[in-house]
Amino acid sequence: MSPARGRTSADEIVAAGRELLEAGGLDAVTMQAVAGRVGVRAPSLYKRFSGRAALIAAMISSILEELRTSLATAAEDPDPVAGLRSMATRYRSYALAHPRAYALAYTDLPADHRPSAEENARAAAPLLVLTARVVGPDRALEAARLLTAFVHGFISMELAGAFRLGGDVETAYGFGVEVITAALAEGLLPEGSVEVRA
Repeated sequence: MSPARGRTSADEIVAAGRELLEAGGLDAVTMQAVAGRVGVRAPSLYKRFSGRAALIAAMISSILEELRTSLATAAEDPDPVAGLRSMATRYRSYALAHPRAYALAYTDLPADHRPSAEENARAAAPLLVLTARVVGPDRALEAARLLTAFVHGFISMELAGAFRLGGDVETAYGFGVEVITAALAEGLLPEGSVEVRA
């Protein structure tokens, strides 16, 4: 084994994969391309990862952890509604700065390409802490999903260039977040389960 191979860490390999992802999309993330970026031969990567699927799962894990770290501070805000709004702002900022990483976190991939359920739960924890403080623990997951659906839908449309009617997109995003968080804070939620009929 060469000295270069011995020094190549899993974190360096994941970082190289993410650089390739942002530059060329998921198809650009091949074991050969990642190996070239870190200065080793492709077989050396298998000392750290069992294959491309495991590498992609590790990349998503790193994305989720970055998001969790960014959002965790907002979860400590003494005002939980302000914390939710700050969280939504940080979430969008991350997505705009790392659009392909953000998209990868939401891509429907085979199970062996995805991080564990425990990692997903850890990433969601800061949001659930705040929604529990706003609406109570019994409705925290529903409130978190409501806010996430708006935030993710808006950001996905923004990244796709789907807002074509003019106006300030950032102002529109802030308006949506404010309306939803105000409704949650004021208890404007249906009682019990909501039956959805086709």
